[in-house]
Amino acid sequence: MNVKELFGNMDIHLFDQLLKGRIVPGMRILDAGCGEGRNLVYFLQEDYDVFAVDRSEQAIRKVRELALELNNELPADQFRVESVEKLSFANGTFDVVISCAVLHFAEDERHFQRMVSEMWRVLKPGGLFFARLASTIGMENQVRPLGGNRFELPDGSERYLVDAGALHRMAEKLHGQFVDPIKTVQVEGQRSMTVWCMKKPHILFFDPIQDILEGTTEEEPGSDGSIMDITERRTT
Repeated sequence: MNVKELFGNMDIHLFDQLLKGRIVPGMRILDAGCGEGRNLVYFLQEDYDVFAVDRSEQAIRKVRELALELNNELPADQFRVESVEKLSFANGTFDVVISCAVLHFAEDERHFQRMVSEMWRVLKPGGLFFARLASTIGMENQVRPLGGNRFELPDGSERYLVDAGALHRMAEKLHGQFVDPIKTVQVEGQRSMTVWCMKKPHILFFDPIQDILEGTTEEEPGSDGSIMDITERRTT
């Protein structure tokens, strides 16, 4: 078996987590927004308990076919058609949650927060959250703001983009522990892709995101209505 057959098209930064020993056989993994399973080939062939969700029925059909090809023991209902912001799993189900090239498709800030909140909810205390998403880092003068943290990229596409400050503030609210510094790769001046990797603490805290979301029904005077704006006001 060659390297491509073993690892498929796994994201190189996710592969780095394997090399660092943070994802080991026996773990239960969720790929949230899995597409056709590019990051799952290795996990399906090894001793991992793999789950995946995607809004696309076609994508989940492809992942089920891949699972049958590589690991006949996994039941089909571990691969589900559902949205990341409304996961059907119980709290603290997974050792690892993967979000690769998903969060920048958020419709707005509230949608982004709900996706992160759900992935964090289903992650076990001590579990690893791995996200790779587009950002403004290093591209601040090359993207055009459209409002609500949405931007037009140099190639004309529109994405929801974060910066390093937003990721650090979110991590603080979640009490997430960075396992690596934020890392960003700029792709030929067209977009910046950032890796955001955290560990969930073993100590349980009240859910900060839910508190924030429930408090956004009435905007304070002078507020732009964004969750980050409300967060900053509550912490100052």
